[in-house]
Amino acid sequence: MLPRTLGDLRTSPFGTDFYRTRTIKDEMRMNLIRKLQEKQPIFPGIVGYEDTVVPQIINAILSRHNMILLGLRGQAKSRILRELTGFLDEVVPVVAGCEINDDPFKPICRRCRDLIEELGNETPIEYRSREERYVEKLATPDVTIADIIGDIDPIKAAKGGHAIGSELSVHYGLLPRANRGIFAINELPDLAGKIQVGLFNIMQEGDVQIKGYPVRLPLDVVIVFSANPEDYTARGKIVTPLKDRIGSEIKTHYPPSLDHGVAITEQEAWIQRNAGPAILVPEFVKQVVEAIAFKARSDQRIDKRSGVSQRLPISCLENVISNAERRSILAGEDHVIPRIADIYSALPAITGKIELEYEGELKGADTIARDLIRQAVQMVFRHYYPSTDFKQVIDWFEMGGHLKLSDVEPASSLLSRLERVHGLLDKTEALGAKSDSPAGFRAAAGEMVLEGLHSVEKISRSEERGFAASERKPAGAQELYRDYTMERNRYKKPLN
Repeated sequence: MLPRTLGDLRTSPFGTDFYRTRTIKDEMRMNLIRKLQEKQPIFPGIVGYEDTVVPQIINAILSRHNMILLGLRGQAKSRILRELTGFLDEVVPVVAGCEINDDPFKPICRRCRDLIEELGNETPIEYRSREERYVEKLATPDVTIADIIGDIDPIKAAKGGHAIGSELSVHYGLLPRANRGIFAINELPDLAGKIQVGLFNIMQEGDVQIKGYPVRLPLDVVIVFSANPEDYTARGKIVTPLKDRIGSEIKTHYPPSLDHGVAITEQEAWIQRNAGPAILVPEFVKQVVEAIAFKARSDQRIDKRSGVSQRLPISCLENVISNAERRSILAGEDHVIPRIADIYSALPAITGKIELEYEGELKGADTIARDLIRQAVQMVFRHYYPSTDFKQVIDWFEMGGHLKLSDVEPASSLLSRLERVHGLLDKTEALGAKSDSPAGFRAAAGEMVLEGLHSVEKISRSEERGFAASERKPAGAQELYRDYTMERNRYKKPLN
């Protein structure tokens, strides 16, 4: 049972000198040390930062620093800031009714000091949870000093009969309300310079002037920020005195490998739907979706300063599954199994997530997105088939075969047509397709092979005929074609 009066609090563990003298930064440091000693995960759910960002954050907390996370959009900056609450105690005692979570043993607001002086040990005590001790603000150019620090409230002064310059007349802003907790500002450069000056004055001196009235606010607070590097020049900047008072600048990054990216997307995307057929997403489909983001981040037609958010593959995979779900519902199938055609149907989840350079604008977002899918398919295809011989499949098309696929065609129908392509399904074992795999999985693997061969220009694909012989084949008599093919194969480039 937690103490409910100041007198009971004095005789509880909260009343010990150890607890009463520590700051919020000491509290976070001690809880972090305990987690490290007990081998607990520091940031559960954050993938790919184990050897880069996380050690730097640990060092910043151990150093009792205010910090800033610097990185492009979609790099989990806001999520990391919110998970800092994991280093706070479960609850802390505060003076009941206090707007700024005053410490009962060291009150800083006039109202709490007067209340304790009046009631003494009978002063009522409340408790704040971890979540209640985290305050976040998105910086925008219209944010005022009153929003962050506070303002004089004339109505409050009139009702209480206080002087206009009295502390009792202050309406506290977000920063004082984060006292004994964490105050986070997202997109710091968007904050006006005078507001940033007010912040570093609080950080350094613990006081501020509100409409000309000096107010002493020795807040106990950890201040953390996030920012996009582009914002330093595009929309604003961090004033030098404030930047100088931020202890640690930690740079975030996109997933370093395809496997990390797939793990993040799997974790964040809505894959397992609430009802309906079972959903089975082939690994190669997940990899192609993730590879789209990897290719986009290195594409010269896409603005690198803006970045390609991890939300792109997350939204794309959700759309891919939804398109497969739609097909499954219409066909009455038992499984929802996405295939490459579903990725092309997810273009709306791609085009809205990329900012194009001039060259990209000329070609259009749809064209760029389709090309990114082709590059992603090629990347994954080369991984699974570094040196596989597809001569039998290619010959089937070059002898006049063609195959037009549809994203609404049922799996059983598509599979029966893929079986006509000589040697095609035999090559799908590398993708995990076996003879006892669901028809949808085998069909998806077969389509992946065809898309892969198209991506490396071994076969062609058009709207009219679908997959067909490579367009590089010159027109010639059918009886001479076999000799021509044998001669050309001597000069063919390997798939890898």
